[in-house]
Amino acid sequence: MSQNKVAIVTGGGSGLGQAVALKLADSGVSITVVDISEKAGIETVRLIEDKGASAIFVQADVSKAEDVKNYVDITVGEFGTIDMFYNNAGISGPGVKFVNNTIEQIQQVVGINLLGALYGIKYVTEVMLENGGGSIVNTSSTAGVVGQATVGTYSATKHGIVGITKTIAAEYAEQGIRCNAVAPGTIETPMVKEYREKNPENVKEVVEAIPQKRLGNPEEVAELVAFLLGDTANYINGTVVSIDGGFTSI
Repeated sequence: MSQNKVAIVTGGGSGLGQAVALKLADSGVSITVVDISEKAGIETVRLIEDKGASAIFVQADVSKAEDVKNYVDITVGEFGTIDMFYNNAGISGPGVKFVNNTIEQIQQVVGINLLGALYGIKYVTEVMLENGGGSIVNTSSTAGVVGQATVGTYSATKHGIVGITKTIAAEYAEQGIRCNAVAPGTIETPMVKEYREKNPENVKEVVEAIPQKRLGNPEEVAELVAFLLGDTANYINGTVVSIDGGFTSI
C-alpha cells in the first residue's frame, strides 16, 4: 500500500474502525478518524500518531448529512484528497423481535447505519470523481447476507449496504472507483465483550453455530479491509466478502 494515501474511517474510535485505522497507519496512510465519541476518536488518533502516521479527529453524528459533509470537507481541507473510505459507523439496535421495536428505535438504526452510510458514499464519491478515483469499503454483516432474528432493522440496513455497494461499483467503475463490502460475523469488539460478560449462555450458542467454533477478532477484519482498500485488490469491485468463520456457509 502506497504512502501518501488519505483515508476516512467512520466509527474509528473503537472496534473494527479503530483496528482498520491502525492497520492503515502501519502503511503510512493519513487518516481522518470519525466518531460520535470525542474521547474515543482522539485516543485512536494518538495510537495512529504513535505509529508515525498523520491523523485528525472529526466528531460526527453520521445520521446528519451536514455532519457527514463536514468530515469530508475537513479531510479535503487537511489532506487535499480522499483515496480510501472505510464506511463503518453503525449500531446494533435493541435486540428484540421486530414488532417490539419502537418507531424511534427503527429510525435511529436506519439513520445511523443506512442513511449515514449513504451520505458518506455520496460526499466521498463526489471527491473521488474529481480526483481520479478511489476505493470504498462498506461494513455490512452476516445479517446483511442472511436473515437473523431480533435484529430486523439492523438486518434491513445491512442488506441495504450490500445493494448500494453493488450499485456504486456498477455506476462508477469506469471513473476509477471501486466499492466493496465486508460482512463480518460476531467479532470480539468491546461491545461484544461486554455482551459476553452479561450473557455467557447466549454467546455460547452463537459460538456453537460457527463452524470454526470461535468469534473473530477485529485485526482479522482489518487485514481484509486494508487489502480491499489497497491497490493489490484493484480488480475486486462490487463484491461482498464474508468473514464469519463459515457461519453463512451452512
